[in-house]
Amino acid sequence: MFDWLRKRLRRSPPPVTDPLAAFDQLIEDLERQGAGIRKSAATLLALKGDLARSESRYAQRLEEIDRRLVQARGDAKITPALERDRSQTEALLHSTRESFVRAEQDGLLLLEAASDLGQRVAELRAERESASARLAVGGLMSSALREQVQRFEKVLAVDAARDEIERAHALANIYREERGTTGKPE
Repeated sequence: MFDWLRKRLRRSPPPVTDPLAAFDQLIEDLERQGAGIRKSAATLLALKGDLARSESRYAQRLEEIDRRLVQARGDAKITPALERDRSQTEALLHSTRESFVRAEQDGLLLLEAASDLGQRVAELRAERESASARLAVGGLMSSALREQVQRFEKVLAVDAARDEIERAHALANIYREERGTTGKPE
């Protein structure tokens, strides 16, 4: 049972018989990967927009808290609550700015990766076209060589027939000479 399973697992997938199909498969995989990367980059761009709006909202909240602090000068109950709100809003603003910078950096990396993949796909497509042309030319050359081999085989067959005819003539001449020297028919 385990031997059968081991043999089954050792089998490799059948090799691709068409070399152009290998190119097509790799190009398709890279295009799918590029689409995923572009989708992630678009998500990060949308996140950057949300973070920019949040940053603006937190900055406005800080300005409003600062105005209230000025108005509540000396009020022992309101000032500590406003100071706490201010520190929380500053922490949120700081976190939002860090997230914005990280999203921007990651977005640039993803766009660069998508660009590299796009360039690689373009190179592979050009290479595939070249391979396709070479295979077509190779097929034509192969057909021409087969025809040439067939013609060569025909020439060899004709030469062999000529040699056989020459041999038969030579044998007939030898036989004729022997017959002529002995004078007796055999």
